[in-house]
This record gives sequence, C-alpha cells and structure tokens, in this order.
Amino acid sequence: MDAFYASVEQRDDPQLRGKPVVVAWKGNRSVVCAASYEARAFGVRSAMPASSAERLCPAAIFVAPDFARYRAVSKSVREIFHRYTDLIEPLSLGEAYLNVTENKTSLTTATLVARTIREQIRRELNLTASAGVAPNKFLAKLASDWRKPDGLFVIQPEEIDAFLVPLPVGRLPGVGKVTGEKLAKLGIETVGDLRRLDRSALEGTFGRYGLRLHELARGIDESEVVPDRPTQSISVEDTFEHDVLLVETEPMIRRLAEKLWSASRKEPRIARTVVLKLKTSEFKILTRTHTPNIAPSSCEAVMATALELRERVNLGPQQRYRLVGIALSNFREPEVRPAQPVLFE
Repeated sequence: MDAFYASVEQRDDPQLRGKPVVVAWKGNRSVVCAASYEARAFGVRSAMPASSAERLCPAAIFVAPDFARYRAVSKSVREIFHRYTDLIEPLSLGEAYLNVTENKTSLTTATLVARTIREQIRRELNLTASAGVAPNKFLAKLASDWRKPDGLFVIQPEEIDAFLVPLPVGRLPGVGKVTGEKLAKLGIETVGDLRRLDRSALEGTFGRYGLRLHELARGIDESEVVPDRPTQSISVEDTFEHDVLLVETEPMIRRLAEKLWSASRKEPRIARTVVLKLKTSEFKILTRTHTPNIAPSSCEAVMATALELRERVNLGPQQRYRLVGIALSNFREPEVRPAQPVLFE
C-alpha cells in the first residue's frame, strides 16, 4: 500500500488531500508513523522524530494515528487478496507477499493478477497500491518499490541479471550501515561488484550472512511464502515526555505490562520469555531478558519480571532514560495435561 496510514487519512478527510500529511503525535518525543508523498518531498520519512519532520516541513499537517481504522482497512485489502490465493504472508498492515503460482481465477499470469488486485483496491477502497512481480520474494520486494506510488513492476526470469548488476549493494536486505561500510572497504559498491567476490571470501568476512549475500547477488531466494507465520514476539513501548531516572520508570512499566498482557491474550501459544528494553538519553539501547521456570500466567507475573529485570540495569543512579518497552517472546504450544483418571465407576 502506498503511504498507507497517511493515504487512509487523506481518503477519509478531503481537506487533507494534496497536502503534506504526517501521521504522528506532535511533540519532541514522537516519531513519524507515516508520511504522505507530499510530505516526503520535503524529506519526511517514517521512523524519524516528529520534531525533525516539523522542521523539514513546517506546513505539515500532523494527524494522530488511528490503528484500529488502519487494521480495518488492512483486513479489507486482505479479503481482496484471498480472492486470488490463500498463500499470503503479511509483513505489516500495509504489505504482504502473495504466491500466485496457482491462483483461484482464470487469470493466466502473475502480472494480470497483480494488475487486477490493484484495480480492485482502487475501485473498492479508494486507495492505491504498488506491486512487484518476480520469481521469488526478494526480487518481488525490490520490484514493489521500483515504481511507487501506484506502480507495477515486473522482473522476468531472463531479466534478473540486468536488473540486479547495477544496483547499489545497499538495496539488498540486511545491508545496513555497518555491513555497507565493510563492503565499501572491500571496494564493493554495486551488486555487480559483489558478484566478483567468491562465496568463501564472503563467508570468511560475514559468516553465515556471507552465503546469503552470495545468493542475493545472483537473485537466489528459496524462502517460501508462509501464511499465518507464528508470532515471534509481542512488544509495547513508550517514550517519556522528559528523560527520567531508572527509579522513575516503574509507573510506565506497570502500564505497559497491562497493555502487553492484553495484547498477548489473542495469541493461543504461551510466551516463555520476558524482555525489558530501555533507551538512554544518549540513544543507547539496553535489553534484559529472563525465561522463568514457569511461564508468566498473569499480568502481575509479567509486571514483576519486568521490574526484576530493571534491577539488572546498572548504568549508575544519575543515568536518564527516554524510552522503556517490554516484550513477550519464545512462544510455545501449551502443554496438554493428561486427563485425571476416573476414581470411581
């Protein structure tokens, strides 16, 4: 979906159309959830501080996020997907992989399926979506960004090499700042440069990810589209209005524990691990984890464990923090207890 949250806001409020919309709570500690393309023209991007967005685009209209509404629209988009395939792997509310090797309609190509889905989203939901069509997930993801907004880009099997070779290596998934700097020191700037390094050299420098780099540079991605992928973790976090001392974080931890426990009730499996996350005023991130012998079975248990994890943070009593978060992870299927035998017939 194109600038999903912002596009929903513009669709539902005609006064926002054609204007720079930033979906975020306005304030020094808020971050941008989404930005319309009018705002992006000024350099506003998701995940940047809202204060930076306001500085880049003084005329921006800030709209508080409404995730319940975005989830409802996402569900409607998913219903359109299901008309063509049940092999759908959501990445977020506004993005998903679809395997249409075999589809439910008489459409003969993946390109026709993508074009039809985009038309139905436009007609039924009055929103635009961009699609990438390719032989695998990695290439389809790259293609989906190629002609945004409201675009369709297709990479045929015989076009893979011509498409990949000139790309900057930073376009490959997993190549962030650190990996990019390591590659630059090796004289690697494009995917074509990367192809000249043999597999053993990449593995020697980057470990297991070196093998992944070797495959991505050649357009190889064997990962399947997995519908209903199991939840890996559930997390909540919040940023303080002003930096606080560690001893002052307890009220926020308690509120987040209640919110987290409520969210976790939708997951049928049981979480074994509690995670505490803190971000210092210098933007350093700390995490502490604990897997108790007995899985947390109440909000109070999660809260108590998170507060115990706080005691393992020892940066000094004067250190201040700007953010706190807690998470549940390491989900397992609930144990099935054998039925108690009948004592009396």
